[in-house]
Amino acid sequence: MSEQVTEALVEYSALASAILFVLALKWLNSPATARRGVRAGEIGMLLAIVGALLHHDIVTYQWIVIAFAIGSIIGIPMAVWMPMTAVPQRTALSHAFGALAAALVGTAHYYLNTPHLGTFEMAALMMEMLLGFLTFTGSLMAFGKLQEILPTRAITYKGQNFVNFVLLGAAIVIGVYLVANPEATYLMPVFAGLATLFGILLIVPIGGADMPTVIALLNSYAGLAAALMGFVLNNKLLIVAGALDGASGFILSVIMCKAMNRSFTNVLFGAFGAVVTAGKGAKEERPVRSAQAEEAAQMLEAAQSVVVVPGYGMAVAQAQHKVRELYDVLTKRGVDVRFAIHPVAGRMPGHMNVLLAEAEIPYDKLFEMDEINPEMPQVDVALIIGANDVTNPAARHDKSSPIFGMPIIDVDKARSVMVIKRGMSAGFAGVENELYFMDKTLMLFGDAKAFVGEMVKSLASSGGH
Repeated sequence: MSEQVTEALVEYSALASAILFVLALKWLNSPATARRGVRAGEIGMLLAIVGALLHHDIVTYQWIVIAFAIGSIIGIPMAVWMPMTAVPQRTALSHAFGALAAALVGTAHYYLNTPHLGTFEMAALMMEMLLGFLTFTGSLMAFGKLQEILPTRAITYKGQNFVNFVLLGAAIVIGVYLVANPEATYLMPVFAGLATLFGILLIVPIGGADMPTVIALLNSYAGLAAALMGFVLNNKLLIVAGALDGASGFILSVIMCKAMNRSFTNVLFGAFGAVVTAGKGAKEERPVRSAQAEEAAQMLEAAQSVVVVPGYGMAVAQAQHKVRELYDVLTKRGVDVRFAIHPVAGRMPGHMNVLLAEAEIPYDKLFEMDEINPEMPQVDVALIIGANDVTNPAARHDKSSPIFGMPIIDVDKARSVMVIKRGMSAGFAGVENELYFMDKTLMLFGDAKAFVGEMVKSLASSGGH
């Protein structure tokens, strides 16, 4: 194959990939077209890889094949055997690997081309490596919190923001110096070390309740790093794909912050999610009303309108398919069943949508918080499955609560409330939910999958109206 033909194929594959990436983002905006969006993104990435492998700069494929084999050995089991509950953790790892790849490519490019690097190229390279290294370690910290290897609460100490700013400032100063003096190669390990350390210290003080926003923000950083790498390597596809990733991640972060009524600075430097211990003993002694599956099923069967609010507890129990069975049996009895999705429910953006889509819940039955809240006073039963912080009324009135000001789903305004939960433990933000102690609330203690299954059996045995 001639070099001209090869170059043409590379250019056309890049163009096709860019178009497919744009279409993928568009289609992913709606649950009804999300599967199409995923397929478009997969095909676009395949074309991008094929185009890259055809590039004339490749001298030998030996190391590429070795890396491909190692990556496949690691990646395929992660995708095939990964439970749905681990999607946020795997996403955080993907951000870490992608950012590390960009940072290492940048490092290699710097050492291989030091005498020939211009000012613009060095500036792009420094920004790319800064984002790449801090996103790598930041994403690993997010993974540790999501996997609960690290404490999910905010880990804080006096003067932490000052230390963080000093680290970032020092990295920026060294980066600026390297832009002006590329031959100072001895400073590059220091620069990389500061960026790496900053990534750790940036995420550790952030509490678990902010992880959906952090995941989106780290996704944005990884995309921007890829886009900057595209400028360094003169790779148009990297620029386009990275810019799309960076922009969409940033917009998603804005949406997440808006959903929590918070700012970026508050998320990154506010130590949100710290465990509240004051008065804990007194709260644990407060009485709650509980019920068994049969009684809960009777209440659902007698209702005309039911709103299900899924949360991370549903994901942990992998109860989404039993929830679908509950939806089917109630719908056959004429009950109007809808699902209320909070923007930050679960541990990553769209976590609940993914689970419900897997169980093939009809898309038109999924409602966002702003859509469903005005109708909650007319709802007969609000059934909460594992959602904690996003249903806590304290967010509306308790100024001492770390979740104060975060918009919630107004389940407490429904006529009756039922909560499926293993116990009375606090939510991911570390605060107790005052909803559980309301007179209209019934606590349904047990594993969500098993409890919903028992309700389905009870409904099935009771027959229709």
